[in-house]
Amino acid sequence: MQSSNKSSVKTALNEKEGFHIWWRLLRPHTLTASFVPVFVGSMFALTEQALDPWLFAAMMLASILIQAATNMFNEYYDFKRGLDNEDSVGIGGSIVRDGISPRTILNLALAFFGIAILLGIYISAASSWWIAVIGAASMLIGYLYTGGPLPIAYTPFGELFSGFLMGTVIISISYFIQTLQMNWSIILISLPTAIFIGAIMMSNNIRDLDNDKENGRKTLAILLGQKNAIRFLGGMFTVAYLLTLVNIFIGVLPLWSLITLLSVPKAIDVLKKFHGKKHPLEMMPAMAATGKTNTIYGLLLGISLLLRVFTN
Repeated sequence: MQSSNKSSVKTALNEKEGFHIWWRLLRPHTLTASFVPVFVGSMFALTEQALDPWLFAAMMLASILIQAATNMFNEYYDFKRGLDNEDSVGIGGSIVRDGISPRTILNLALAFFGIAILLGIYISAASSWWIAVIGAASMLIGYLYTGGPLPIAYTPFGELFSGFLMGTVIISISYFIQTLQMNWSIILISLPTAIFIGAIMMSNNIRDLDNDKENGRKTLAILLGQKNAIRFLGGMFTVAYLLTLVNIFIGVLPLWSLITLLSVPKAIDVLKKFHGKKHPLEMMPAMAATGKTNTIYGLLLGISLLLRVFTN
């Protein structure tokens, strides 16, 4: 019976064997939270005629590695705490369905962190050693997100931490290492992306609300309840787009950035996919659509900044 349940969940999630096991472990739908901020921050630096391709590549790879490692820590510690089982859909499933050793996943996460540290040393040497301090703090928070005695992901502050660190901090660092300066413009530009990244976490928590509640978590989605959490998610999208329009109006972003509004239908699609759904499997498309919303918005924002460069 247990084997049958495992097989049915794998089939429902369309989980394949081989390379796909390791690909799922990275939770690719969440990696948009790592590459979009680097792209946006770097493209804003390019508008000021500053872009070192090697620093850009190092920052992009380091950000992706840290996000992937955080996902692995999540899988490892949730399994150790007994939160994941063969029916859990919000995970890579590498431990509970694919039989990968928890120790292997933990070691792989630490190896990813190690490579990110080496890249961070290169980035810091080429820019400022303050980047090493900020990077170390970010990695610690990434670990504490699901590790430690009181994981951040188990509190109502998961969206705030993920949005601020992966949005505002990563965008700001990506800009700073290219220009060696900071200003309020990059902070303002980062805010919508930070909200979209927080929305990915909110979607995740809406999907996992019942299971999280049973296991003693106190996420924002649990405190609000499913219906209000979906409304809150819609409010997050609305604020993100309004802030984008404000940034255009005050001249921080070019008029070209209106193309980011092309991502609005995907944000609306997220809310439609959540509407009336009760089971985690049913909400998986909404979760995936949230990540796509951030990707489309971020890529369009970066393209609009490129257009500013080419049309000036």
